[in-house]
Amino acid sequence: MSSLAESPDAASWWRPEPPAHRETAAAAVDAPTGRLAFGALVAFTAILLLSPQIWFPILGTLRIAFVAAGVAIVAHLSESMSGQQPATPFFTEVGIVIALVCWATVTIPVSHWPGGSLQVLTDHYLKAVAFFWLIGAVVTTTARLRVLAWAFVLCSVPLALTGVQHYASGMVMQTGVEGLVRVKGYVGGSGLVGNPNDLALMLNLIIPIAAALFLSTRSTAGRWLAAAAAGLGAIAVILTFSRAGFLTLATTSVLFAFWMLRHGSPGKAAVILVAALSAIPLLPQGYADRLGTITNIEADKTGSATGRWRDYQVALDVIARNPILGAGIGQDVLVMNESRGDDWISVHNAFLQYAVDLGLPGMALFTWLYVTCLLSARAVARRAARDPSARDLLHLAAGVQIALVGFGVAAFFHPIAYQFYFFAIGGLAVALKHADLTDHPLAATAATRVS
Repeated sequence: MSSLAESPDAASWWRPEPPAHRETAAAAVDAPTGRLAFGALVAFTAILLLSPQIWFPILGTLRIAFVAAGVAIVAHLSESMSGQQPATPFFTEVGIVIALVCWATVTIPVSHWPGGSLQVLTDHYLKAVAFFWLIGAVVTTTARLRVLAWAFVLCSVPLALTGVQHYASGMVMQTGVEGLVRVKGYVGGSGLVGNPNDLALMLNLIIPIAAALFLSTRSTAGRWLAAAAAGLGAIAVILTFSRAGFLTLATTSVLFAFWMLRHGSPGKAAVILVAALSAIPLLPQGYADRLGTITNIEADKTGSATGRWRDYQVALDVIARNPILGAGIGQDVLVMNESRGDDWISVHNAFLQYAVDLGLPGMALFTWLYVTCLLSARAVARRAARDPSARDLLHLAAGVQIALVGFGVAAFFHPIAYQFYFFAIGGLAVALKHADLTDHPLAATAATRVS
C-alpha cells in the first residue's frame, strides 16, 4: 500500500507505515503532481463541515469555500490537460451522476417553478455533484484516501463536542412536550449540521470512517484518537434525540460488529456489544419514550411522526399524478402544499424527494447511483481482503460500505436529496476504486474484469 511517509520511523500517526514493496506508490504520492488540488479539496472539506465563517464573518465575504473548490478544480483540470498526471479513469458512478444532472436540467422548463428549480440546481446540486467528482478524481491513492478520511474524522470532533456541550449546558430547543428537549445544531444553526437531525446524520456517516481508521492505524495515538472520535460521535448522536439518528447508529454498530467477527476480531466485536449494553442505563431521560414513537407514531406528542407519515402519502399521490417528469428539482414543498396546505416542509425521504421532483426516472437514476457506489465499496473490500498489501484499503472500504448502508437507512427519514451528505460518502466509494487502481493496478484490473 502507499504512504506519504518515507520510513516507519518518520511516519506520522495518521499515515500508514509503507512496506518496502510500495516505495514506488509512496514516491508517486510525494511527487508534486496533484498536491495542490488535493490540498484544496481537504481545505474545502474542512470548510464544508466546520463553517469557520460562522466564527469569523470576514471569511464569509472572502467566499473561502468557493475559493478552495475553485482551486481544486482548476489545479486538477490544468494538470490533467497538460499531461502532468495520468488521465482520470471514467468511472460508472460519474456517468450516472452526469445522467442525473442532465435529467434534472431537462425537467426545468416544465417545472412547477422553473426559476426555483434552476436555483436549486446551480446553488446546491451542482456543488454537491462537483464535490463528488473531485473526491473520486483527486484522491488517487490509499495514502490520500487516509488523509481525507482523517479530515472527516477530525472535523467531526468539534461537531460532536458542540452537541455534548449544548446538552450539558442547557442550550436546548423546547419541543412543547414536557420532558423532551433537543440540543441545537452546530454554532449559528447553519451549514450541514444546523439542526439536531442533520448533526446526527453527519456524525453517523463519519463514525464508520473513524472505526475504519481505528482498525487500520498502527500508532497507538492514532487508534485512541479514532476511537475517541467514534465514541464521542455516538454520544452526540444519542443526545440529539434523533430517531433516525438512533436507527442509523444501531445499524452501523451491528454491521461493524458482524464485519469484525468475519475478519477475525471477535474481541473488538465484543467490546462494541458490551459498550452498547453498558450505555443503556446511561441514556438521557425521555430517550426511551422518544424511541418508542418510532413504532407507535400516535404516541409522538410533537406530531412530527404523524405529519411525516401523512407527507409520505401525499408524496405518493403526487408521484402517481406525474410519474415521469415530476414537479421539477427542489419543488416537492410547493407541489405538496397544494394537496396538504401550506406546511412548507419537504417530504422526509430522499428517495421520495427524487420521485416527486424528477419523476420515477430521477429516483431510478439516484437509486442506481447509490447501489453502484455501495457495490463498488464492497468489491474493493472483497479484493483487498485477498491481498495482504491492501490492509489499509480493506478497512477503509469496509468503513465506506457501512457508511453508505447507514445513509440508505437515514435517507428514508431525511429530506437530503440534493445536499452533500450522500455525495461525500459516495465520492469516497469512487476514490476507493481509484486508489485501488493506482496502488494495485494489476490485481484491481483483474478483479474488475472478473466482476
